[in-house]
Amino acid sequence: MNHSRYGNNGNPEAIYPIYTEATECHDCYKCVRQCPVKAIRIENGVASVLSNRCIACGHCVQVCPSRAKRVRNDLSRAVDLLAGESRVYVSLAPSWRGLFPEWSASSLVTALKTLGVTEVSETALGAQEVSAAVAEQISQEEKGLFISSACPAVVDYIRRYHPWTANRIVSLASPALTHCAMLRKLFGEDIRVIFIGPCVAKKNEADRHPELLDCALTFEELRILLDDQNLVPSKFAGSQEHFIPETAAEGAIYPIEGGMLETIRRCDVDSKVLLQSISGIPLLAESLDHLREMRSERPIFLEALACPGGCINGPFATRASHLAATTGILEQANYREREKRSPVVRVEMEYEPLRVEEEVPDEASVRKALLSLGKTSPADELNCSGCGYESCREFAKALVRGDAEPEQCVSHMRRVATRKANALLRCIPAGIAIVDSNLLIVESNEAFSRLFGEEIIQLYQDVPGLEGADITTLLPCGPLFEAALRQGEDIRREHYPVGDQLLDLTIFTIDPGKTIGVVVQDVTETELGREQIAERADEVISRNIAIVQEIASRLGEHMADTEILLDSISRGYRKKK
Repeated sequence: MNHSRYGNNGNPEAIYPIYTEATECHDCYKCVRQCPVKAIRIENGVASVLSNRCIACGHCVQVCPSRAKRVRNDLSRAVDLLAGESRVYVSLAPSWRGLFPEWSASSLVTALKTLGVTEVSETALGAQEVSAAVAEQISQEEKGLFISSACPAVVDYIRRYHPWTANRIVSLASPALTHCAMLRKLFGEDIRVIFIGPCVAKKNEADRHPELLDCALTFEELRILLDDQNLVPSKFAGSQEHFIPETAAEGAIYPIEGGMLETIRRCDVDSKVLLQSISGIPLLAESLDHLREMRSERPIFLEALACPGGCINGPFATRASHLAATTGILEQANYREREKRSPVVRVEMEYEPLRVEEEVPDEASVRKALLSLGKTSPADELNCSGCGYESCREFAKALVRGDAEPEQCVSHMRRVATRKANALLRCIPAGIAIVDSNLLIVESNEAFSRLFGEEIIQLYQDVPGLEGADITTLLPCGPLFEAALRQGEDIRREHYPVGDQLLDLTIFTIDPGKTIGVVVQDVTETELGREQIAERADEVISRNIAIVQEIASRLGEHMADTEILLDSISRGYRKKK
């Protein structure tokens, strides 16, 4: 295999599963707006991921329009494992059934074995073990809230942002880690395990639990591996290969919202237990706040998933529709009859709170930050969310923490741009006006008003910028303006006569067909000065020519007299001789 294709491009941030390719980031702030925990810092216009606050849900990767948000490439690690001496087993996420309907189980197993994998097993087997353990545990409880540990992004979210709920997560490893433990129990502790699925957060699980999971790949990385070896699983349709140790039963529906609850029901959970399902971090956040206050006399089990609709909508799920993927999984599920059963493999795991250590800005600092944005009163706080934060105050807090930059505020930048534009208009000595499609003035500088006398100067003082005035009443050259609006091309006229004035005009397009600008310079005095200089020059030249002519005439007379004298002397000299 070609190892060079599987690197991380030397990106120093690539240690964490999600990072930013700085050269591709175009300060759109979409990741800030979409991140459910605001684990993004803007610095010099680049949005970087804050790993101590990120839950690796992968949503920023999905929404980034320029593909600047990247997921760590672990193919090099996987290739090294396949090239090593240890046996390599694949734990395949159950969502593959709905996302790759063109592949059969036997063909996919054959393709993976062709890559060097020893055997392939379904993560759904681990899911079935977790459901059996959950059903057994909560059936023994009288009341209380219990939250699933199946989704690593949800687990990280609760531990960091709802730490009071961390002890309500069932003390069981996720289905993926449970499945890894099952494989090692069946085939030896010396095996290597690679997980493949649609999830980014599984890479965190692999990093934190290398004793169980050696490497986690996304479905996209799987495609790269297969393409690199020109392997098309559908070509192995006649293969007799199969999953080991067996094909999963109801655990295959785990990737669908409510799938875990159905598997728990199949384990004949006690009827007193209330089973609830929530998907999507925003809805989960809202629900946890309500559950904190809620009192129930029955056990409540909450299946919590970070991706809306379940794992089949994970950040690296294929483009198959939600309905098609769900249908594909349900059609292939092999349900068992309800029965109480104990798990064969049970991996205990405690989930301690992981508080996010960050500065809590005081009110004075927040107010100072708001003032720096030109927000002097609550009425100025538009809460438009253009910066990526829900409110101006939240944005101000991010500024104080150093997670944001003033340039993110649209209204602030508009004011800055307006001030700069006004400063330029004031300082430029030439007259400048901006005109709309109706030839009405939108803005002009004072130098423009001074071109047309005291009355217009006074009007400029009364109506700043002469806004709304018809420019053709000042500059009777409507056809030029209309041509500029129609053609979208710059027009220049020198020494254009307007009354007693000579004007240099430059008309340029700002917004084609809608807005144009005109720069006007009065060159009347300059041109008159040039004419006077030319007239005086003509007079001087004429006088000089007359003098030269007189000199030449007199020189001619002197030359004639000299010639006569010399001729007379010459004749007298010859006679004497």
